[in-house]
Amino acid sequence: MKLYDYPQAPNPRRVNIFLAEKGIAVERVPVDLMKGEQLRPEYRAKNPACDIPMLELDDGTCISQIRAICRYFEEIHPQPALLGSTPTEKALCEMWDHLAFMNGLLAVAEVFRNTAKGFADRAVVGPHSYPQSAELAERGRARVGNFFADFEQQLTGRPYVAGDFYSVADITTLVTCDFAKWIKADIPAECVNLKAWYERVSARPAVQANR
Repeated sequence: MKLYDYPQAPNPRRVNIFLAEKGIAVERVPVDLMKGEQLRPEYRAKNPACDIPMLELDDGTCISQIRAICRYFEEIHPQPALLGSTPTEKALCEMWDHLAFMNGLLAVAEVFRNTAKGFADRAVVGPHSYPQSAELAERGRARVGNFFADFEQQLTGRPYVAGDFYSVADITTLVTCDFAKWIKADIPAECVNLKAWYERVSARPAVQANR
């Protein structure tokens, strides 16, 4: 199988940390987002969503979207479990991973893609062109602040985002905190639980290997 990858970007990094945690080695095919290679016809034919990463199986099946890719690897390589082990853990993991993505990573993306010069007509990931919006960028900054506050509360009295087990929800939250630095938004000093969690999770070998 092959993983179409651009490791500098947040979403591919989520999968790369996930695979490193599981100790899975996969052949990488680089796709340069800065050159727009994800929009080329040969890639679009495999992945009409025109995003990265994408997993191509040996039989030619192509799987995009981080959750789908992680689900595939969890099914074929269940240990260590990163999507939860019990029905309750799996539900909590899904919930908090979704909240980290929707309220955190996408909020940062609202700011970044609506302010960076290189995204003048690419304010939304995918095959279609959308203009930038100053209003969406402003809203995104407010959302990032709320993300930090909300996850500070969630990590009060808990070692990990979804509870007492490390999961993909921690990976998404960590990547979001690092992505926020791209828009000069650091974890606020008053978010002591979030900061302590961030330092602890950042020290994991899988994270260190995917800086």
